[in-house]
Amino acid sequence: MQPVSMLLNIVWILWGGALMAFGWLIAAVIMAITIIGLPWARAAFNIAVYSLLPFGSRAVRRDEVTGMSDIGTGPLGLIGNLIWFILAGWWLAIGHVVFAIGYAVTIIGIPFAWAHLKLAGIALWPIGKVIVPA
Repeated sequence: MQPVSMLLNIVWILWGGALMAFGWLIAAVIMAITIIGLPWARAAFNIAVYSLLPFGSRAVRRDEVTGMSDIGTGPLGLIGNLIWFILAGWWLAIGHVVFAIGYAVTIIGIPFAWAHLKLAGIALWPIGKVIVPA
């Protein structure tokens, strides 16, 4: 991890990034408690880590990394993402957008606002995504 990314991640955690990561963790635990929610729980756990340390990483489609389509990037992934959107995606995205608006008010907070907007996008459609180094 680059020194600038490490510094931004430390400031991110101190300025509320841990709160949204905790929200992702709660969503993952709730999904894991229900047996039917296990596929979403895995995605939510991965994104909780990404939400805790967003600088120096990015989310991409899994088939772009592996070169192969799989369950999460095919038609079942689409259905899974629609279910996710209805059950949890929209409220996690709203949380990220609210944080982004708060950070965008200040010039120094613009990188953090941008990170929250990227996380809001993945909050809406997480199945079939993988977190890779930037």
